[in-house]
Amino acid sequence: MAVPTLEDLLATGVAGRIVLVRSDLNVPLDDDGNITDPGRIVASAPTIGKLADAGAGVIVTAHLGRPKGMADRKLSLAPVAERLGAELGRNVQLATDVVGSDALARAEGLTDGDVLLLENIRFDPRETSKNEAEREALARALVELTGSDGAFVSDGFGVVHRKQASVYDVAKLLPHYAGDLVGAEVDVLSRLTDDPVRPYAVVLGGSKVSDKLGVIEALAPKVDTLVIGGGMAFTFLAAQGVPVGDSLLQEDQIAVCKDLLERFADVIRLPVDIVVADKFAADAESKTVAADAIPDGWMGLDIGPESVKRFAAVLSGAKTIFWNGPSGVFEFEKFSAGTKGVAEVIAGTTANGAFTVVGGGDSAAAVRALGIPDEDFSHISTGGGASLEYLEGKQLPGLTVLEA
Repeated sequence: MAVPTLEDLLATGVAGRIVLVRSDLNVPLDDDGNITDPGRIVASAPTIGKLADAGAGVIVTAHLGRPKGMADRKLSLAPVAERLGAELGRNVQLATDVVGSDALARAEGLTDGDVLLLENIRFDPRETSKNEAEREALARALVELTGSDGAFVSDGFGVVHRKQASVYDVAKLLPHYAGDLVGAEVDVLSRLTDDPVRPYAVVLGGSKVSDKLGVIEALAPKVDTLVIGGGMAFTFLAAQGVPVGDSLLQEDQIAVCKDLLERFADVIRLPVDIVVADKFAADAESKTVAADAIPDGWMGLDIGPESVKRFAAVLSGAKTIFWNGPSGVFEFEKFSAGTKGVAEVIAGTTANGAFTVVGGGDSAAAVRALGIPDEDFSHISTGGGASLEYLEGKQLPGLTVLEA
């Protein structure tokens, strides 16, 4: 990616300047508002820390959840500010608004090394507006906070596929640079697209086939193995004429899946057994059945042990693996074994020298929830959707704008 980097900005000197950083701090919260996976905060801290250590006043913009342009106390960045401060080892102020009077007053009071986190950027409806003038107005308000000698660092890889005010429009108004996190993500993903070491395997899961069609179409002709699990597997099974009971099914995608199975029969691998449940609940009655023998009234919530063994056999020799999407409802312990089994298989290939990438989102959450160390993989991405769109070959607005 031929764009100016954080190191280029630091080389110009940032002491006494205000630098606006777009981070991806969209971490999961439990019902009590506690952070359950701080991975994105941990990954974002180094860029912010480098700037603060170099004497910049740092203003961070980020979002949390989908507040739909309205302030929602449950989606305040307050717990994020506290955890980010702990990660940086310095106080992180939190503005009570996005670009209002409190944000402006705090920005004016920043001194060298101070860090200010603006409240959830998506509390302002202009952030995600389809109207370019509205987005630009918010971007100009953000730029105003930086003063006359500001700069912008794009470090939220998880949002670079969005044409949003704090991601795209602000980069058109300030000297712009790619943060270390964005740079590292692009370097990793380019290894998967430019000239991956073979055998190359992709493991896909998650709920909907429609969410992954683009990446399947893009990667199936290029990979040696394409493993499919999770809820999306049932639409593929249905395309084979297999009964899937009450399992998640996208009937409008059956014909598409049938076509994919015909074109890529030598590449696609499906589960051979399924853990089924009598209801969608952590305490559901469960049993393991063959993939072609799901009984009426039961739903598949995980792949079975024979599927894990089969997938292990085809993945064990891979030298490059990309994984996106859990194999089952890992949030329920009873239905987490498939995802954990696949994750452990992939981790094992890392130990044997394979280059392994976890594609962010639910996959990254699963790795941590199931107690598998981050270092067991070559890279854990912070951007699920962005990773997929990059691999599909799409232009990501938040990256292309940095090249201008």
